[in-house]
Amino acid sequence: MAGRTLETLSFDNTYARLPQAFYARLNPTPFSAPPRLIHANRSAAELIDLDPSQFARPEFAEVFGGSALASGMEPLAMLYSGHQFGVYVPQLGDGRAILLGEAKNEQGQRWDLHLKGAGMTPFSRDGDGRAVLRSTIREYLCCAAMQGLGIPTTQALCLVGSDDTVYREQVETGAMLVRMAPCHVRFGSFEVFYYRKQHEHLKTLADYVIGQHFPHLGDVEERYANFFAEVVERTARLIAQWQAVGWAHGVMNTDNMSILGLTMDYGPYGFMDDYDAGFICNHSDHNGRYAFNQQPYIGLWNLSCLAQALLPLVEKDALKAGLETYQPLFDREY
Repeated sequence: MAGRTLETLSFDNTYARLPQAFYARLNPTPFSAPPRLIHANRSAAELIDLDPSQFARPEFAEVFGGSALASGMEPLAMLYSGHQFGVYVPQLGDGRAILLGEAKNEQGQRWDLHLKGAGMTPFSRDGDGRAVLRSTIREYLCCAAMQGLGIPTTQALCLVGSDDTVYREQVETGAMLVRMAPCHVRFGSFEVFYYRKQHEHLKTLADYVIGQHFPHLGDVEERYANFFAEVVERTARLIAQWQAVGWAHGVMNTDNMSILGLTMDYGPYGFMDDYDAGFICNHSDHNGRYAFNQQPYIGLWNLSCLAQALLPLVEKDALKAGLETYQPLFDREY
């Protein structure tokens, strides 16, 4: 059976059905120069039933380069907060990425299409909302590498470039990356509502995530505790796999931790060439908080932050019991 065209992709955005406090609605900001496709991932396209013949169309680069929207897309920037290098930052959010919507395949699976480098949002703070070609190529390649290694990860659908210049430590070329995952909810998505004392939103988010991504937990009273226990398990297994292949994330802030246990937010990551327990891949990590040998501990620390955010929904003893499973799960997977 032939795959879908851009016009027949099936889109929804269940996250947009949540209260307005969860996001800001806005469209991507196009490049000033025409976008051009640099590369597209056939295996990722298959996940949303997209026919690879669509890659050659100019409209493909326009839609996934921020210049146009496909029918059914409801773009928004997601709100979250998080602990960055151990310090709580009250509001972060998608500062240069926009959730275009959820593409649904014939099996009923939903894949978030998240456009990175899509321009400024209300959460951009001091950033310019752009991504550079160098870093988007790194993310594109490492998503594929992790997928090949069998390590849970977001995936990359395509990489779109332009002649626009972006200023970092030097003048670079702008680009946009479409990343895919069943969802992009983070630990920090829960933290923001806990620290704002908006516990009704915290419960709404937990119910949404459980209903969409952990439906096997059902509607029983213990579902929130069971949800946390499963997040602990997924996180422990994920970080054990990182350690097994000698990979360092570099920026394990709680806003970069996937609630589904996926590797996400590829920044200054690095694979070790030679074993070095204290390997630091992030030149901004002056104290080595996120060094290679610290990652298992940081995973547990981040889960403790999530546990605190869930206190309005889960008894403290149940959260503590969940955290106590982390080390045995990590050891077994490693």
